[in-house]
Amino acid sequence: MIRKILCGAGAVGMSLAASTAAFAQEAAAAAAPTVDKGDTAWMMTSTLLVLMMILPGLALFYGGLARTKNMLSVMTQVGAVACLAMLIWVGWGYSMSFGNDFSGETIKQFISNFDKAFLKGVTADSTAATFSEGVAIPEYVFVCFQMTFAAITVALVLGSVVERMKFSAVMVFGAIWLTIVYFPIAHMVWASSGLFFAMGALDFAGGTVVHINAGVSALVAALMLGKRIGYGKEIMAPHSLTMTGIGTGLLWVGWFGFNAGSALEANGSAGLAMMNTFVATAAAALAWMLAEKLAGHKPSALGFCSGIVAGLVAVTPAAGNSGPLGAIVLGAVAAVICYLAVTKLKVKLGYDDALDAFGVHGIGGMIGAIGTGIVYSSALGGPAGEDWVMADQLKTQFLAVITTIAWAAAGTAISITVAKVLTGLRVAPDAEREGLDLAEHGERAYNY
Repeated sequence: MIRKILCGAGAVGMSLAASTAAFAQEAAAAAAPTVDKGDTAWMMTSTLLVLMMILPGLALFYGGLARTKNMLSVMTQVGAVACLAMLIWVGWGYSMSFGNDFSGETIKQFISNFDKAFLKGVTADSTAATFSEGVAIPEYVFVCFQMTFAAITVALVLGSVVERMKFSAVMVFGAIWLTIVYFPIAHMVWASSGLFFAMGALDFAGGTVVHINAGVSALVAALMLGKRIGYGKEIMAPHSLTMTGIGTGLLWVGWFGFNAGSALEANGSAGLAMMNTFVATAAAALAWMLAEKLAGHKPSALGFCSGIVAGLVAVTPAAGNSGPLGAIVLGAVAAVICYLAVTKLKVKLGYDDALDAFGVHGIGGMIGAIGTGIVYSSALGGPAGEDWVMADQLKTQFLAVITTIAWAAAGTAISITVAKVLTGLRVAPDAEREGLDLAEHGERAYNY
């Protein structure tokens, strides 16, 4: 009898153990994030759209603005530094930006550790979180998406230093700048332990990370490199506004991956970012040409292209943080201020920002980042809740902007200094007069 009772108790125990194990497996399965094929497909598409922004978009946009003798040099620098960024991103950039946290409370606000260097531990089955609880995308897709952001940001910096900076210096500068400037700021803004993220700073798709970062760095690099020979005395007009126009169109189309892709899902937030990327850009393009007209000039094709980029830059941090009305106002205001920066401030201060990287990306990024603290308001169609306080948000946005400016400026000064020591930084005067296409690459863009 006792034996039967013990056997029965054992059977019940085994049954309970089996049930408990099954329940644990079910709970684990329920807790595992869901990877949706639609979200994954959208993020892969967005990644390729951002790549299109670099090659051919930015390469043609910048190349058309340069003089004929430097066309290939500009395109080659943009493409090569982007390729370098992709390899460095896999090597240590992803780990520094989105890896595991350091144990120290202070350091983890600025960078992650190197546990994921060379994508250690990243597999086809590992996932990255999105903004919806329980929803994820494959980690490889997230790595690739963020990789294109790093690649285009360092390429944007070059807009201020084209036509006189050595190719070798560009590559050395790019490697150092990415490591000490871009990766820490990307972590601060987008990693959950990052300084700006914890502060509650709003930056949907990279107003600080990409545009203020690149624009301020471009200005510092231009100042340290010096002016082009003949600057202010010779005509240095764009050699092909047709190519610049084509590049502009490719940038606008690619920017939907940049902004709408930053929702990390194919959902309503992505749809809002898509809408804002349309209307802010349209308003900015027309506002720039109107500013030209009011200043006594003819509304130009270059102004149209510049306005488009200014609007795209300004709406980037606000893409999913604003209603359409706020985005329209933000785009128009940014275009006018960027126009004044390019035509008035640059002339008055006398710096040689060759392709206006600071005037459009730096200034436009600041307007967009600070303006996001305004257009986030529900009164303007933004997603702010009832307990949101605009004054507090503006303070946070301002602190994030100031910190980004200081970090980018200091890091760029270090990067340019090291590049100068290692490469000499600037081409010889004869090479600059001849053009970097022949002097640096032994080729001509046009054979006539």
